[in-house]
Amino acid sequence: MPRRANARKAPATAGTEAAPGQLLHGSETFYIEGEGLLVTAVGGRTGDEPDPMIESETPKAPATRELARAVPPPFRFSRVGPKGTPLNAAITRKLARAMVVRGGGPGDVPSGYTYLGQFVDHDLTMDRTTVMLGTDVSPTDLLQGRSPRLDLDSLYGAGPANTESAKFYEADGLRLKVGTTIPAEGVKAIAAHDLPRAGKGNLAAAQKALIPDPRNDENLIVAQTHTAMINFHNKVVGKVPASLPPLQRFRRARRRVTLHYQWLLRHDYLPRIVAPAVLDDVWGKGRKLVEPDAKPTDVPTMPIEFSVAAFRLGHSMIRAEYNWNAHFAGTAGTLDWMFIFSGLGGDLGGDKRLISSWLADWRRMYDFPAAGKPGLAAPDSGVNKAMRIDTRLTNPLASLPPSTFGGNDDVPPMPRNLAFRNLTRGNMVTLASGQQMVTRLRSLGVNVAPLTRPQILNGKGGAKLDHLTAAERDAVATRTPLWFYILREAELNGGRLKGVGARIVAETFHRAVEGSTFSIVREPDFKPTLGPRPGTFEMTDLLFFTYGTKAGLAPAG
Repeated sequence: MPRRANARKAPATAGTEAAPGQLLHGSETFYIEGEGLLVTAVGGRTGDEPDPMIESETPKAPATRELARAVPPPFRFSRVGPKGTPLNAAITRKLARAMVVRGGGPGDVPSGYTYLGQFVDHDLTMDRTTVMLGTDVSPTDLLQGRSPRLDLDSLYGAGPANTESAKFYEADGLRLKVGTTIPAEGVKAIAAHDLPRAGKGNLAAAQKALIPDPRNDENLIVAQTHTAMINFHNKVVGKVPASLPPLQRFRRARRRVTLHYQWLLRHDYLPRIVAPAVLDDVWGKGRKLVEPDAKPTDVPTMPIEFSVAAFRLGHSMIRAEYNWNAHFAGTAGTLDWMFIFSGLGGDLGGDKRLISSWLADWRRMYDFPAAGKPGLAAPDSGVNKAMRIDTRLTNPLASLPPSTFGGNDDVPPMPRNLAFRNLTRGNMVTLASGQQMVTRLRSLGVNVAPLTRPQILNGKGGAKLDHLTAAERDAVATRTPLWFYILREAELNGGRLKGVGARIVAETFHRAVEGSTFSIVREPDFKPTLGPRPGTFEMTDLLFFTYGTKAGLAPAG
């Protein structure tokens, strides 16, 4: 398997938080409307303060505090369910261990959607004000910049007319910058297939991706997804009449890109992870849980139940290895390498730009024959299938590497377990239990069937809870952590969210689309026109429209 001589060896432990979430796991901050600022920390911190969930058997939620009026709030969250009573730390640890035993089995969703989900998560949680520094940012801008919308601000920043965002664009103010790879053995340098990078200063500075949201360079798969989205925008720009003034031309291109992206999420991505009947109900009859009375153009908030529980479903979809391309086929594209060959999660193998032999072969990440392109079948071991959405995570996520915690080598084993971190985070923000959310939804007229005790404790091929004591099993069966409950629902539904999880995800997406500047919710007659299948637009259509040929979809050979 050819690779550059200076590509460092993969570490013994693999993985980091992938889809969705942030690279570093030390702390997260939530400004919950009506509650105030809440800062959580789960292991891996610097300083001498004790960790409230590691050094005590009694869970302790961090104190909330109101922000001073002069300080703009961080990303704005809301709580759509009641507060819960967390399970104790002993049970949390036992659940976490059970969730990383053997890892989940493969499902039927192509693996590309795992990392499209991570891209979407970053779009939802992008703080646009971070690319507006140095300008006169009004309080309204601060509020708008931190709202969850599906408007691709992680791709566009604040737009080409903004001084701080101009660096993401070519000189014409229309096209986004894109990078060229470094040649490798048997593979030439290839233009427009890497993220644009600074290229100046020391190695770390030169590797820095020139994109609005640096999190999209935390692993190779999401970085390649972002690169594809850059090229998609640039291709759409070429379809807009050149006679229009530049800013008008850019706005028209962005509108087309955004509406096609939202359509893809609604009709391609979401039906693969959420029961389609729930999606149809929410899109057809409206929301009942997430800001049901909001005006369409009001600034949305992010339900903390979505961020801390429901949309962490992507963690269960992560594979330990990928059939990546002709150079790293079969199981050679390990999760380790996917982080090493990124600029934020690794060091690009020691180079300033991505090496050509590590470019994605999109035929292996998405199923083109199933989308009507039989000539673009994946070679070797075929299309990577994501792990089934269930109560198990692939084993590398049981031991996150030190880079996940800012290089801290002293983090003990349990806080390195991603399942433990997710469960603990839910405890610290006092999330409602699964049972409480069922009651909440039913009070709103949503027909949600609660899981039975045997379903919660036994599942269907997921985490086994035999090692819990009788009292601990009783506690889990009556106060099931929301993240675990949602994954158990999916596990019992063949790997798709249903019930509580389906409703939270469907309604959050609907609200995020509705509140966007361009919105298929507010433009219900919109139909996709780009790609080879008018009226249909899936991720395979986006990639085929963007790259057009086998060579474009598999540039490394």
